[in-house]
Amino acid sequence: MGCMHSYIHADLDAFYASVEQLDRPELRGKPVIVGGLPGDLRSVVSTASYEARAFGVHSAMPIVQAVKLCPQGVYLRGNMGRYLEKSGEIMAIFADFSPVVQQLSIDEAFIDITGMEGLLGPPEVIAKKIKQRVSQEAGLTVSIGVSTNKYLAKIASGMSKPDGLFVIPPGGEEGFMRALPAEKIWGAGKKTQEVFAKHGLKTGDDIYRLSLGALTSLFGKAFGLFLYRAVRGEEAAAFDEERGSHSISAERTFPVDLHDEFAMETALFDLCQTLIWRLLDSPWQSRTVSVKIRYGDFTTIGARQTSQGYITTLNELYDRLLALFRKKYQKGRGLRLIGAGLMNLENSGAMQADLFGGAPEKERQLEKAILDINKKHPDAALRRSRSWLT
Repeated sequence: MGCMHSYIHADLDAFYASVEQLDRPELRGKPVIVGGLPGDLRSVVSTASYEARAFGVHSAMPIVQAVKLCPQGVYLRGNMGRYLEKSGEIMAIFADFSPVVQQLSIDEAFIDITGMEGLLGPPEVIAKKIKQRVSQEAGLTVSIGVSTNKYLAKIASGMSKPDGLFVIPPGGEEGFMRALPAEKIWGAGKKTQEVFAKHGLKTGDDIYRLSLGALTSLFGKAFGLFLYRAVRGEEAAAFDEERGSHSISAERTFPVDLHDEFAMETALFDLCQTLIWRLLDSPWQSRTVSVKIRYGDFTTIGARQTSQGYITTLNELYDRLLALFRKKYQKGRGLRLIGAGLMNLENSGAMQADLFGGAPEKERQLEKAILDINKKHPDAALRRSRSWLT
């Protein structure tokens, strides 16, 4: 038998909004919505503070709708450079607790603490130490879930948000899932919840009592198998790690299935900003982009594309990823998750000399300058916007 694994899922609470409230104390306790200003007809919510969520505002919601729900909210376009700075600060804290940190997005990561107990203490103690350091050193709160697999750790981190800590002990995985209300099963969206209600499936145990055949009949092969494994406390969802090659990746899961293509492409643009800033702040270059698409029924597809030239600007990265996304996305289907990555990273010393001196290099230097300014002067709030690209 192999050793028992231990995973932490760390999820920063209302991250963008929390950073704004940290930097601007006058916003603390107020409903803060990051993503656009009232009157921005095509903007969508990136993050809403918990004060704003009380009014029903959530990420991926059109700003126009958010304003109707919460007219008294503080609306901001945000500062990606500052958010990335804080994210890097917190990921460095995570790295002090394990050599294996899988960053899923700017505000979310898995920390593999398998074998660290002898050095740092039991998983719950490690989790408390992480929370304490994030609070003391970064001034933010993080909700943490602990379990023997990533899927359950992810659910656990959402059990007592914000600033939560929830531990599923070894051997308690199936019992936890069978007792879990059906609406808390991660990955089960609005349409799935409607099917649950129609068939009287209120808890994980109700789903557990159905055969694999019954579940695939109700939900399709992919999602039926996912549910069958999930309610048994097994690793039900894949959280991809690129093995055997250097990569930078990020993904975003939506609280509801997304159907608005502009909102999808805006989310992709936000991921591109995360990727390009991380690339510019590293010694790496890449020719290969990847996209990951997960639909509401949990079917997941991925694609990658390699070009002759290195990616040097946000514009190039977004153009390539957007083209790949549009090629692979099946129109009309609800989107649950979108991911993007830069694969097969090479040392930037390998860049060809003919890349320098042209217009792309000027854009690259501009973006590098923006990154440097945001690091030195976080209040500058410089960023490139999607409107600049289109």
